Amino acid sequence: MARSSPSDKLLMAQCLQRKGHVVAVTGDGTNDAPALREADIGLSMGIQGTEVEKENSDVIILDDNFASIATVLRWGRCVYNNIQKFIQFQLTVNVAAMAINFVAAVSTGEIPLTPAQLLWVNLIMDTLGALALATERPTNGLMNRPPTGRCDPLIMWRNIVGQASHQITVILALKFKGKSIFGVDENAVNTQKLIPYTHKTTPC
Repeated sequence: MARSSPSDKLLMAQCLQRKGHVVAVTGDGTNDAPALREADIGLSMGIQGTEVEKENSDVIILDDNFASIATVLRWGRCVYNNIQKFIQFQLTVNVAAMAINFVAAVSTGEIPLTPAQLLWVNLIMDTLGALALATERPTNGLMNRPPTGRCDPLIMWRNIVGQASHQITVILALKFKGKSIFGVDENAVNTQKLIPYTHKTTPC
């Protein structure tokens, strides 16, 4: 809503917040400070804006160009999407690893991965995952998505449960039925022995 009085901006921001919307307000004058302070995201002008306006805002547009708001929105959605992907990736792998270790320990008395091996897996996985997600740049497709609601969950439990269940099923099937699936004869492997090397000496 442009070309409106500061009181109209404040009233509009308050009404939209009562309905559960996330409100962003832009302003370039001292009179816009109440609306900027009331809004969820306040954007002020860096060149023509006043100091009072900048102190009450969350984001300062340095070039006074409204096209920069779209850039801020694109990067914000990219960061949110990367955090969501990283949490989903972490929880899926950790849930699968803990479930596999628990089932294997209860059924066979042995764990596939020791605590030290789990720490190494987490260290390598966290480093590579963080690098991959931190270097992902925003795309124009992010702007086609609907805005994220105030009450929308950050963690997508349905995807985590589905992917973890698939990993657990495949790994446990390979652990308990892998030899029969790939046709490995356990008796032949156990009876095969290494022939020790003996050095023969001839009497002089």
